[in-house]
Amino acid sequence: MKDPLDQFTNRPFLAVGRYTSLFQIAGIHDFAGAAGGPGRRGLPCALGSGPESRWRGEPTVGFRIGPAEFQNLNLRCHALLSDVPLHDVWAIQLPGGGPGRNVREARAIVFGDRRPPRNFAVRGLFALRFALGRAFGWDDERHDPPGLSYVHRLTEADRSQSQVPPGTREGPFRVLYVFSDEALSELRNATVHAFLALALTPRAGGYTLYLAIYVKPVSRFTAHYMALIDPFRRLVVYPALARSAQRSWSRTYA
Repeated sequence: MKDPLDQFTNRPFLAVGRYTSLFQIAGIHDFAGAAGGPGRRGLPCALGSGPESRWRGEPTVGFRIGPAEFQNLNLRCHALLSDVPLHDVWAIQLPGGGPGRNVREARAIVFGDRRPPRNFAVRGLFALRFALGRAFGWDDERHDPPGLSYVHRLTEADRSQSQVPPGTREGPFRVLYVFSDEALSELRNATVHAFLALALTPRAGGYTLYLAIYVKPVSRFTAHYMALIDPFRRLVVYPALARSAQRSWSRTYA
C-alpha cells in the first residue's frame, strides 16, 4: 500500500540531496529550543542524564547536555557566533572508528543517507513542516539574502583552512567552514536564521559528536515558532537523529 506521506516526503528528499535525512530535519524543520541542563534519568534521550541513561531499556546514543561542556571546547564557532544565542547542545556517542577520524568523515557518515527517516513520527513532522513551508513560502530564496550570511565574517585563515569552500550550498544549508575537528553551516528562512555547529572529539572507545544549534530571530514569529516545535524536536526528532547517526557510524566503522 502506498504511504500517504510520500506525496510530501519524496520530493523534498530528492530536492535537497544528501542533507535530507538528518541534517535537514535538524535544521530546516526545527532549529529551536533553549540550552539547558540534563533532565531526569529514565526519560527519552532528549532528556537523558548522560550516556548511562535508558529509554525503553536501551542505552541512549545521544543526549541533550548543558552548554558549558560544549563551550569549553576550543572551537572557532564560539567567537564567530558570539552574537547568536546557543539554544541546544547534543552529544552523540559514536563507538569505535579507530584513530584519526575527523569531522568531515563524521558529516559524511551521519548525514549521507538520502533515504527518508524510518521513524514514522519523524516522517510525519518532516512532511508537515515541508507542507507548511510550501504553503506559506517560508523557505523561499527571498528570505535568505546573501548579504546577511555569516560567510562574510570569515577571516582569510578560516577560508584557507576550510576543507569545503565557504559558501558552498548543501541543500538548504550554506557551509561556512569545515575544519578537521569542527564544522559550521547556516540556514536562513522566514522562521529563523540558524546555525549548526559540529565538533568531533575522541573519547575512550570511540568519539563524541557534539551537535550545537544556534538560533538568531528573524522576526517576532521566531519565538512562537520555536515554542511550538520545541517539544517535538526534543522528544521525537533529535532522539531519532541520534540513533540513526549511531547506526550509520557503526555500519561503517564496526
